[in-house]
Amino acid sequence: MESDRTTMDAVDELFAMANLYPRTTGLPMTIWVSPRGNARHDVRIKVNVAHGDQMNIDNTIVAVGPSPRVIEGRLSSENEGAVAAWIALNAEALVAYWNGDIDTLELVQTPKPLPSA
Repeated sequence: MESDRTTMDAVDELFAMANLYPRTTGLPMTIWVSPRGNARHDVRIKVNVAHGDQMNIDNTIVAVGPSPRVIEGRLSSENEGAVAAWIALNAEALVAYWNGDIDTLELVQTPKPLPSA
């Protein structure tokens, strides 16, 4: 029964997150951004490991802070660098969303995409 609760909590968490596709972020993969809610950890985003407009619960979590870092899962060094660069470009909006200072509509109007290579 406990594993069902954990799975439901993960699904509920994904429903509370705003998903941003590659065409919006300039990243090769979909990411999820969430408000703090009841979390006791620092600002986080979830990064889909697979490239494209996919939304798969098997993802990687990246912390947002002065030095973004992968805290669970694995990303290639190229993808990790791209995610860190995107976080640096958008840290102010990510923190504001996390803190409830802006809502989802404001968040999705704010992101700066990575420059095209």
